[in-house]
Amino acid sequence: MTTIAKSAAKSAPKVAAVVGAGPGLGTALAWRFAREGYTVGLFARSEGTLRQVQHDVQQAGGNASIYPTDATDAGAVKASFARLREEHGAPDVCVYNAGVFHMAGFLETSPEDFESSWRINCLGGVLCAREVLPAMLEAGRGTLLFTGATASLRGGPRSASFAAGKFGLRALAQSLAREFGPRGIHVAHVVIDGIIDTDRTHARGGPKPAHRLSPDAIAETYWQLHRQDASAWTQELDVRPAPEKF
Repeated sequence: MTTIAKSAAKSAPKVAAVVGAGPGLGTALAWRFAREGYTVGLFARSEGTLRQVQHDVQQAGGNASIYPTDATDAGAVKASFARLREEHGAPDVCVYNAGVFHMAGFLETSPEDFESSWRINCLGGVLCAREVLPAMLEAGRGTLLFTGATASLRGGPRSASFAAGKFGLRALAQSLAREFGPRGIHVAHVVIDGIIDTDRTHARGGPKPAHRLSPDAIAETYWQLHRQDASAWTQELDVRPAPEKF
């Protein structure tokens, strides 16, 4: 990661919120927006994880603040976004990247497990959107991006709870795009069709590197979505490594 140019720091204050700012894509997203002079609000449950991401961003010359938050808790989400607005201003862009993959047979998945998966994979996106949309509407502009998965498009065996949540998040993104796009808010959903290349993937002995998605490359895609001209907005796109079958 390159050091952020001094000129970016002198530009007008810009704020990005990354919800689900953990290792891998969350970190890459924080780096990408910080490189452009954005102050990045980092949201995740683990304060320790957030401090590591914050350290990495600041070491590269960027600015990031942490907000330990359970994205499924409406009160916690509301309080954390209020802090972000008070400390840095309302976000120009919000990325909902939080998610959990619960893999189990349907009959082995309890209703409580199903609900828990749905809450992080879908409800959290609802709660965060409600916190950022009012200021975006007042400004007449803004970007709201949602991280999807292969399961956003098709359910697989042993993934009923995950697919239901991701299907719901995709539906949310489509509905918000149709409602708020005409009012200047760009809402897009990104289907990540494959395994992201992370330290955890390496430790688990996942697919070969050529079959993994680079977090930095995905983050670049999100950045380009944010920069799109309103005359040619993308509502949904999918990304995958070249060898991936689809």
